[in-house]
Amino acid sequence: MALVDQSHPHASLHAGMMTQISEELVRALPKTDLHLHLDGSLRLETMLDLAREQGIRLPAEDVVGLGKIMRMGEGERSLERYLTAFDYTLSLLQEKEAIERCAYELARDCAEENIRYIEVRFSPILHTRHGLSLKDSVESVRDGLRHAEQEFGIQTGIIICGIRHISPESSLVLAQLALEYKGAGVVGYDLAGAEEHFPAKKHREAFFLILNNNINCTVHAGEAFGPSSIAQAVHYCGAHRIGHGTRLREDPDLMAYVNDHRIALEMCLSSNVHTGAIARVADHPIKVYLDEGLRVTLNTDNRLMSNTTLTREFMLGVRHCGLSVHDIEDIIIYGFKSAFLPLKSKKELLRDAYKELRRLTVPYHPSGDEHEANI
Repeated sequence: MALVDQSHPHASLHAGMMTQISEELVRALPKTDLHLHLDGSLRLETMLDLAREQGIRLPAEDVVGLGKIMRMGEGERSLERYLTAFDYTLSLLQEKEAIERCAYELARDCAEENIRYIEVRFSPILHTRHGLSLKDSVESVRDGLRHAEQEFGIQTGIIICGIRHISPESSLVLAQLALEYKGAGVVGYDLAGAEEHFPAKKHREAFFLILNNNINCTVHAGEAFGPSSIAQAVHYCGAHRIGHGTRLREDPDLMAYVNDHRIALEMCLSSNVHTGAIARVADHPIKVYLDEGLRVTLNTDNRLMSNTTLTREFMLGVRHCGLSVHDIEDIIIYGFKSAFLPLKSKKELLRDAYKELRRLTVPYHPSGDEHEANI
């Protein structure tokens, strides 16, 4: 396997030879994906299969045609179009077997690029159109993920999402569901959906229940709305991680607080472009945050709509944001450290990942260049 590409124009000098971070290297590295939506990560082929099985009409009947509708095009930036695609995926995820299949396939796809741990998030309330109970949907996702764990050795967890534009009472019901499945597949709670006009603080009763039962939580914040949204996520909801946090740098004092308290940022490059949060990948603040020492993780968000993989997200960061090998190592280590897992499990995963990281990145480190361990 050729892990070094010496022809790239941005290649850097290491140990007397020109080396460049290759896609093969990134794919081989152990990784985590902590911000990963089930209903945004279906395979196109599976969508067509499920549509035939369930008698649902999709806007196209072949992979190419469906791909043009479901995936954002090059340079395309439209939150409305991005969200419209979820109408089609959710229409197919109303049966136990379909949900279980898609969860299994998602974990399998991640395992194939050496992602060691994933947290799959979804909102059970969006999967009840055909009579499924909230518990049925959680158990369907859990069964699919456990099947993949047994076959591929990947580790998984579920994050249950409240939705900003649905009532705070519904968020509380979903928080209670997360509590019921704590330690039984569910590892955390999230608040997703449109930020503007739907402040996180209105859902604080759900987070009060979550935090007082020692459950991990994250909040989508600072993507389409400013740093005040992040402040609410941290100070009203007690978020342990922030989903996106793209606009955090607009408030240096808040950024310092997030940094000092090691509140991880779940960064997603492609989707931030596609939803219009940033104009282009090169404008993303991921490198700024890394240089400031923030705990940055890199994730796919919606593999289908953004036509991406975690390997591709890292390569976008390398090519457009100037990520170095040291940056990639930091992001990967931060991912394992930020996982919603018990400390013992995290330490085991991190120890194995660190050994593999050092072995695979040897060509990129001059003799004696030992990257300082991050916090």
